[in-house]
Amino acid sequence: MSTQDAQRQYNVHDAKTNFSRILQLVETGEEVVISRAGEPVAKVVPFRPVVQRTARGSLTEPVVFHDDFDDLSDDPGFAETFGLGREADA
Repeated sequence: MSTQDAQRQYNVHDAKTNFSRILQLVETGEEVVISRAGEPVAKVVPFRPVVQRTARGSLTEPVVFHDDFDDLSDDPGFAETFGLGREADA
């Protein structure tokens, strides 16, 4: 079943008559297509508010990188798995 098949479709007259029902459907997450003479002309979809961001990025705390953030000396399995350090062995 395609997405188009799952959508409800109303002609303009029925959409006017059933507007409250259409809004109830949309509130539950459904999309409703409005058609004129059998041709889709509009789609009523749930409103999704835009996320309000107060600054660049969305983190509330600053990101801290320690001087040794990329030091793999305490995890030899990681270095071996990704082939790091083989040049030193050769």
